[in-house]
Amino acid sequence: MCLAIPGKIVELDAGSTSLATVDVVGVRRKVDLGLLRDEVLHIGDWVLIHVGFAMSKISEVDAAEQMRTLEMLGESEAAMQEVRGYGLETEEEAREQPEKEADRRL
Repeated sequence: MCLAIPGKIVELDAGSTSLATVDVVGVRRKVDLGLLRDEVLHIGDWVLIHVGFAMSKISEVDAAEQMRTLEMLGESEAAMQEVRGYGLETEEEAREQPEKEADRRL
């Protein structure tokens, strides 16, 4: 199944106009914004993500609805596995991620 996962832009990459750090339910990953080059994106904006690419800009309401839909379909864990698998995180983020996920479960 192809999953579109909502994420909130928390940082725009100063070294690249096509990369941003996006937060998806507490997991932060680098996401490619290249497909949205015609959109004006800011920190705090929500995007739908698929395999590491932002596919469209959406509202916060639409993001919440998308997450509810994924949960209802039983796909929220598969979505999180996809987010973890992007592999665009920095080495430091990769080292910190298992600790953050363990803290979130407590």
